[in-house]
Amino acid sequence: AARADEVEPDGQPNARNIPTGTLKTNIYYHLGLAHYLKGDFAGAAEAYQLCMQHSKNADMQVATAHWQYMTLRRLNRVADARKVLEPITASMDVFENGSYHKLLLMYKGETGTDALLSSVKAGGLDGATVGYGVANWHLYNTRSAEAQKILGDIVEQNTTQWAAFGYIASEAELARMRK
Repeated sequence: AARADEVEPDGQPNARNIPTGTLKTNIYYHLGLAHYLKGDFAGAAEAYQLCMQHSKNADMQVATAHWQYMTLRRLNRVADARKVLEPITASMDVFENGSYHKLLLMYKGETGTDALLSSVKAGGLDGATVGYGVANWHLYNTRSAEAQKILGDIVEQNTTQWAAFGYIASEAELARMRK
């Protein structure tokens, strides 16, 4: 924590060739994801709170806000989750994490789930990302059958995207549902 933060070069450059993550955001973001995937939502919430403190650009803000929002909803901290959405606007300059941005706008009620799902290609990275966000939204809105169907579709249709966080989270969620 005492070490100064610094930009971490991207292993996979984006369209603008501008790194969006820093050492601290990448550490806290992936720590939060690890807790989330294990079902340790309290640990994930703590990591994402720290990540947001270091997120200085729109891309990191939407990526962090997406997982932070979902985490808080899973903890039934609805008011805190709504606060995460307050700074999110359609006009944000997001060039790397567009799927997370679209999901956050959906959580705000600015677009519907069907429109969002139909806007992405099944079997692609965005399909896994958006699909998991929509499935999770159904899950914490007590529509587990819809959630389970979408999660199953992600795992079946996105076999080339097995490293995508939405795909991995779908597998973890399906495993929790089967217990």
